[in-house]
Amino acid sequence: MGLMVSVSPLAYGANGTDFPLRSEYAVVGVKTISTKDLAAHLDQYVVIDVRSEYEYQTLHIVAAHSIPLSSPNFVEQVRALAKEANKPVVFYCNGTTCAKSYKAVVKTLQQDMKHTLAYDAGIFAWAEAEPTKTVLLGDPMKSPMQLISEPRFESHMLNPRTFYEEVMGNSKALVIDIRDPAQRAGISLFQMRDIHVPLDNDQLKVWVDKAKSESRPLYFVDATGHQVRWLQYFLEAQGVRLYWFMKGGAKAFESSM
Repeated sequence: MGLMVSVSPLAYGANGTDFPLRSEYAVVGVKTISTKDLAAHLDQYVVIDVRSEYEYQTLHIVAAHSIPLSSPNFVEQVRALAKEANKPVVFYCNGTTCAKSYKAVVKTLQQDMKHTLAYDAGIFAWAEAEPTKTVLLGDPMKSPMQLISEPRFESHMLNPRTFYEEVMGNSKALVIDIRDPAQRAGISLFQMRDIHVPLDNDQLKVWVDKAKSESRPLYFVDATGHQVRWLQYFLEAQGVRLYWFMKGGAKAFESSM
């Protein structure tokens, strides 16, 4: 089935720690592919993004398919794509500390799918190296400078107490809770000022437009402080400047208050 190039079952980068999870999965047969080899032979693989649909919609490898690892019948969906294309499969997620690409390979190996690899460098390494083969918010990237740096992300983070005090001290603040209903469990964190909006750009745009037209700051809370990293790309694309995220999300808030 197609091409399998320069794959490695070994664990280490140059200093032994570049890929901290690789050795754990190598012992159960997971093989990986490098950025260089994937870029050189991209059209010879079925590339599958195993992150959430929202992460995929925000940033993904060109021509990649979205099948979240948590999907029902995950292996059956992968098998169907691989059979139709008659190509080996490459899975990817966010980076070297994300285990989803490895777990996807394990799942397929357990179901007798042998031609699967993990691209464990992840989407950010790919976008840095191959911006023109990366899609950001529906459009091809032109430069890795379009990626949001860690310092820029952190500059919009507030610790839970500061976040709470700013929201409660400003009647104009719009606080948006993007957790799903099960995570919220019917509890308001901000004395019923929370606005519950799914992590969906079309629905979020209503509130973004309102905040911009009324010059109101936006405060976003998710479950653990990770989903907002992807939301930031949408906010920046919409020209929002006054926005803040809760560091650690609702989990950190509940632990600290």
